[in-house]
Amino acid sequence: MIQYKNIILIGMPGSGKSTVGVLLAKAMGFAFLDTDLTIQHREGALLQDLVDRLGVDGFLDAEEAAVRSVSPTGYVISPGGSVVCREGAMRHLKRLGPVIYLRVPLEELTRRVQNISTRGIAMRPGETLASIMAYRAPLYEQWADKILDCPPGQSLEETVAQVLGQIKEETV
Repeated sequence: MIQYKNIILIGMPGSGKSTVGVLLAKAMGFAFLDTDLTIQHREGALLQDLVDRLGVDGFLDAEEAAVRSVSPTGYVISPGGSVVCREGAMRHLKRLGPVIYLRVPLEELTRRVQNISTRGIAMRPGETLASIMAYRAPLYEQWADKILDCPPGQSLEETVAQVLGQIKEETV
């Protein structure tokens, strides 16, 4: 297997970045880093509280600062879904390793994300999961080294195997 410094998983809230990331890290012998936890630790508050207190733009700035503060080696990194909204954060992540976009259909995301108003998603009043996806999908594609389609019904193990397959191809 090709050895990478890190692997970065990006995608919408509910795409499975954290869950798949933990399993992928175990399969690769890597550690796991969820940068949402980095933000919470740095700011001393839960994500939703930060969105409420700082507003979306302030939250995105805090997220970028948190992401840029990490430079690990041997990690699967799962940033928040809004990380693609800040170029500086994405440029930093791209320096850390290949970026893999877990692309999940909107219908599946809607099924998975039941707590949209309390989950800590960077969204403005009136925005929906669909409008956020319409805005972010081109950004995910722009920054991704590899795009993996994750259809409804695909198991976590199948998604992990799919990521490992892409890593082994060295086309990431």
